Order: sequence, then structure tokens, then C-alpha cells
Amino acid sequence: MRLPLPRPRSLAGQLFAMQAVLITVVVAGYALATYLSHRSEAEEAAGRQAASVARSVADSPSVREAIRSTDPSARLQPYAVAVVRDTDVDFVTIMDPRGIRWTHPDPAQIGLPFQGHTGPALQGRTFTETYTGTLGPSVRAVTPVRDGDRIVGLVSAGIRVEEIGRRVQEQLAALLAVAAGALGLGAIGTYVINARLRRHTHGMNATELSHMHDYHQAALHAVREGLLMLDGQFRVALINDGGRELLGVDQEEDVVGRSVAELGLPAPLTGALLASEPRVDEVHLTADRVLVVNTSPVTGGQRRGSVVTLRDVTELQSLMGELDSERGFTQALRSQAHEAANRLHTVVSLIELGRAEEAVEFATAELELAQALTDQVMAAVSEPVLAALLLGKTAQANERGVELVVSPDSRLDDGLLPGALPSRDLVTILGNLIDNAVDAAQGGVRPRVTVTALTEEDGSELVLRVGDTGPGVDPDRAEELFRLGYTTKPSGPGGRGLGLALVRQAASRHGGTLAVTSGEDGGAVFDVRIPLRETAGAVVNGAGGAV
Repeated sequence: MRLPLPRPRSLAGQLFAMQAVLITVVVAGYALATYLSHRSEAEEAAGRQAASVARSVADSPSVREAIRSTDPSARLQPYAVAVVRDTDVDFVTIMDPRGIRWTHPDPAQIGLPFQGHTGPALQGRTFTETYTGTLGPSVRAVTPVRDGDRIVGLVSAGIRVEEIGRRVQEQLAALLAVAAGALGLGAIGTYVINARLRRHTHGMNATELSHMHDYHQAALHAVREGLLMLDGQFRVALINDGGRELLGVDQEEDVVGRSVAELGLPAPLTGALLASEPRVDEVHLTADRVLVVNTSPVTGGQRRGSVVTLRDVTELQSLMGELDSERGFTQALRSQAHEAANRLHTVVSLIELGRAEEAVEFATAELELAQALTDQVMAAVSEPVLAALLLGKTAQANERGVELVVSPDSRLDDGLLPGALPSRDLVTILGNLIDNAVDAAQGGVRPRVTVTALTEEDGSELVLRVGDTGPGVDPDRAEELFRLGYTTKPSGPGGRGLGLALVRQAASRHGGTLAVTSGEDGGAVFDVRIPLRETAGAVVNGAGGAV
């Protein structure tokens, strides 16, 4: 049977154990050092106390007087006992210069030689020493008793080492109590801090945190969608490679710590990133991309920032535009098929009625009308993609009761447009402008949309112009037409207000401009101008730079 391996201790647990051991070692070391220091100080204090008592006894006139008497012990022994009792020393021994005791705590020791050194005292100096005598080890002081210039006796006062140890133990007990309190408080503080750390690290150990960081970094670089994390002051806390690419931020530029307002993003996008409320699937435009932005605040009792995800739907938006065009073409073809069936029935009915000549004339007229429209478009615009777009949009407009005509001024030969100007951008520009113009003109009197596509005589500029007979635009609100989300039409399932914003984006991407003016018939005229020479030069330069 395989036993489960114990899970490694969490980072918070490891820190708690380390801090507890550290505090214990520090407190124990401090207690030991303090104990040794106090013991040394206690011995020095005992020596000073003994020396002070010995001098006091040696300087006493009654002691000198008793020494002169015939029986010094009889008078000095009671005196020495009283001094021991009153001065908190363990013994006071008074002796003659030869070291024969006159006093002793044990009367049986009176008259016996003093156990210890007396040489320095006989030379007139007071000294202290630690010596083992009849009472055990003691710290003692020996000082001379002078009678004039003569040394007539010696006084020794001492405190037993055992008593000094008892005093130190009392101090040590108080010290250990303080140390235990400090250790307890430190343990409680450490536990509280580590409990909070455990919550923040979710109980993971250092290895798990390291692995999570590695996975985090790998995920950031692997995810192609943009990810942006902002702190509570809307400063960039984290941005991945996809976010840098979608927002147009240099991969080498250090933007962490900078405010979102300093990134140079379009104002609507900056406003969405700075918003405190969440945003869901908002569409925003940058210089060359269509982005879907989602923001979600990070909360934990207070606002801590927000997480922003960015998805690039530029290609998807373009495909949706093409799909809408194809859907319109399909509807137009269905209508045309219905009309063709009606005309075919008319021709068959005329033949059945025996009017063959009228049937031929009717069919020929219909073919000439369709061919004339095709010839008109192809003669003016021989660029195949735009020509196909115009033919399809003409059928769509006709189905909706709007006449779409190509201006006689149009002249756009095949092969004039550079490769740096893709057909998809031209379809985006012209398709959106025509759709908006048809919507504006529909329902009016003799609704008509006029399309002009030409290049300047010197070949420096492409001009795409679409006019309608609709109600026109208010000059004071002309700039708002190009703002993302602005529309004068009811919102549909896919939203409104994106077409003109995409037109301006496509034009700006190639260094062009988009303007709107009032037409002669009162409608609106949208004029797109794209420089061709700069575009072509950009291709040459770009190709040269890539070599």
C-alpha cells in the first residue's frame, strides 16, 4: 500500500516556523547574555559591598579600642555579629596582623588562622578576592585597621557565592518572565501576520508560487488576445504582448506604472479603460484596428483596479461587411430572378399570342438596358473589384427604389491603384458610403445616389465621392457623423454607427481624408481622398527596408 506523501508546508507556515525559531533563539541568547552579565555585575557589586563594610568596620573607633584591650574577642564578636545582621553580608572577620581570628560567625573558629590572603592588606591596601573558606566560596574584601601609622589588625567582610547566585536567580526569573512575554507576543504577532499571508497566498508553498508565476508568464506570452491590468489609480500594472500589439504600444517601451491617459489612445477607448463600471463587448477603433473591449473591476472591499481584455475583430468586421454585401447581392439576384421570370413569361405569352416580333423587340430592349448599365459602369470604372461592387450596389438600390448612377466624371482604369491599397479597404469605403446614401435617399422624391470614382490627372490622388438626394446633414454636427456609435437610424441587432467610423479609419490608414458637404440637390456628399504617390512610395520604402 502506497502511503500518501505529506504536502509541503505552505509559504506562510514556513515563514511562521522560521520566525518562531528566530524569536526563540534571539530571546534565549539575550537571556543567556543578560544572565552572564548580571552574574558578573552581581559579583562586582558584592565585592564593592564587602569592601565598604570592611572599611566601615576598620574605621570604627570602637574596633581600635577593643583591639587595645586585653581580650579583643569579647568585645569584637558581638559587634561583628551585629554588623552581619545589619549590613546584609555573610560574615565579618576581625583578626590580628598575623591572621589569627578575633571574630567569626562560627565561634569555634575564633583563635584559628584566617583562610585567605592578607598580604596586600598588610601593605596598607584594601583588596577583594573570591576564595573558598570555612563557609564555602565567597567574594571577600580584606582591609587594614590602623592605629596611627601602625596596622594593628585586619578586617575581612564577605558574601558567599551561593548567596550571589540566589540573587542572580531572582533577577533571572524576572528576566525569563519578560522574555517569555516577549516570545508570546512575538509568536502571536507572527501568527497574525502569517495568517494574513496565508490568505493572500491561498495556502501555497514557495514551489507552488514559483510554478504559478512561471505558468502566469507563459500564459501571458501565449495568449494572442490583449490583456491589460490596471491598478486603483488606473495605471498599467501588467500588459501582455497581445495588448501591446493591439494598442500600438512599442514592445520595448516600459509602460508599467504609467497612466492609461498617457498611452496616446483614442479618446473613446481611453474613456472606456478609465470607466469604473464594467464594459461588455464594446467596439472601439484605433488607428488601424477594430477592437472589442471588456473591462471588469477587481474588488476586495475596495476598488483595487480592473482587468481589460482586447479582441481584434478587424478582419471579422471586414468579413461581416462583405457578408452583408453578399446578402444584399443575393436579395438583389432573387429579385432580379423574379423580374426575369416575369419578363420571360411576358415573352412566352406574346409568342403564344402570335406576336413574335413584339416578343423579340421586348426581349431585345431588356437586354440592351442591362448591357448599357454594364457598359456604363465598366467604361467609367474598369478596376474589376470596384466595378463589380458598383454593379451589385446598383441592383440593390434599384430593388429598394433608389436610382444609383455613376457620374460621367468617373475615370478609374484597371492597374492604376498600387498594391499597398487593398481592394478590401476600397470595398469598405465605397460600400459603406453607398449603403448610407441609399438609406438616406430612400423614401424621398426621385431618390438617387451618384457615385464618382476617379484619379487626379497627375495620378497623385484617388477620389471616391458619393452623393444622395436625402435630407442632408447639419453642418454643426458633421464631425459627429464619423464618431463611433453615432447614427440617425434605429439600432439593429448588430448595432449602428460603425460604417462611417470604419470609412474614416480605412482612409486614415492610407493617409487619406474623409469630408462631408451639402450637395446641390440638398443631400449629403461624402468625399474620400487617398494619396496614391505616398502610398506607392511607402510600399517601395517598406520593401527596401525589408531587404
